[in-house]
Amino acid sequence: MKLWLYYLFVFFTIILARYFLIAGGTYWLFYLSENISFAKQSSSKSPSTKSIQRDITLSIIATVALAICSALVMWSYSLGGTRLYSSVDDYGKWYLIVSFLGVILLQDASYYFFHRGFHHRLIFPWLHRGHHQSKYPTPWTSLALDFPEALLQGLFMIAVVFLIPLHVTVLCLLLITMTIWSLVNHLGFELFPSFPNHWLGKWLVSSDHHSFHHRHYSRHYGLYFTFWDHIFGTN
Repeated sequence: MKLWLYYLFVFFTIILARYFLIAGGTYWLFYLSENISFAKQSSSKSPSTKSIQRDITLSIIATVALAICSALVMWSYSLGGTRLYSSVDDYGKWYLIVSFLGVILLQDASYYFFHRGFHHRLIFPWLHRGHHQSKYPTPWTSLALDFPEALLQGLFMIAVVFLIPLHVTVLCLLLITMTIWSLVNHLGFELFPSFPNHWLGKWLVSSDHHSFHHRHYSRHYGLYFTFWDHIFGTN
């Protein structure tokens, strides 16, 4: 129990520090520095101080949920209870790529259907409303999740490490990918305005997609890719 509490404190500190460093740094770069013109490309409405403060408060709450899940994974790993491994030779080099892409595709599919479920009128108020309080998202919104939603997202990764063999480096790469993708999708503007019109951009969720979703709940539920939105008519 003491070991789990130690991991809980460590991961809470790491996740929160990462949030303020990355989200705060990105917000300063595109909203407060001379690059503020970037943030005005797609929206004339600037985020309010109250909205940013609400996002930060919600992100701290979400950090607790994610720290609980991270501590559980690390505690289980220390006891040999997960399928994480450290030797590349256990499954070979090609499996590193296959496992990374496989989890990305699995996460994208599960996120789409869970996300649509979060918008059900009976679930939305206590599970997903907090995230949508920011009609005009900023980098601060990237981690602004209600506690139950953050816990469910963390439980997905717990399930993965218990069911799918993953090299520890692949797990770290997955977490980095999730962080960067969430940050980019919540910039509040399109960093490369022409990219969504590119053939590749049409199949990847961009900031424009997610910013539109924050104001129009019936569209764009995907996480990484848009093909589920295309299939089910929500693009």
